[in-house]
Amino acid sequence: MSAPARPVLADLAVGQEVARRTVTVDRARLVRYAGASGDFNPIHWNERVATAVGLPGVIAHGMWTMGAAAAVLADWAGDPGAVLDYQVRFTRPVVVPDPGEVAVEVVATVGALDAEAGTVRLDLTVSVDGARVLGRAQAVVRLV
Repeated sequence: MSAPARPVLADLAVGQEVARRTVTVDRARLVRYAGASGDFNPIHWNERVATAVGLPGVIAHGMWTMGAAAAVLADWAGDPGAVLDYQVRFTRPVVVPDPGEVAVEVVATVGALDAEAGTVRLDLTVSVDGARVLGRAQAVVRLV
């Protein structure tokens, strides 16, 4: 099986949706992420601590959420190194139930094209149950 074709700048248009994926997260994934990242803050695994500091419950790491969206970009581009710039604002926590999981919806849309630089700016909508959890999420991806 061959790899998917890499996107071509000339085939894109501003406003075009280029990627969509739902990523799920549960408490077990949070524990694994904590081990990998070294972020053992108890708001990411202990309900009592999370609610004591005013959160609605245990929340996903912001960097996990940002990384989950970045993975969608890298997969679309066909090369993680093609993502030249990526920025977000953390606007709402991702509450992770126990038991169960939460679905994070990532949608990437073309925001701008730069033919001279061979890049595309992708605007991301990252949401849970229709509410944005990352704001002003944008990436610049090189397509040449």
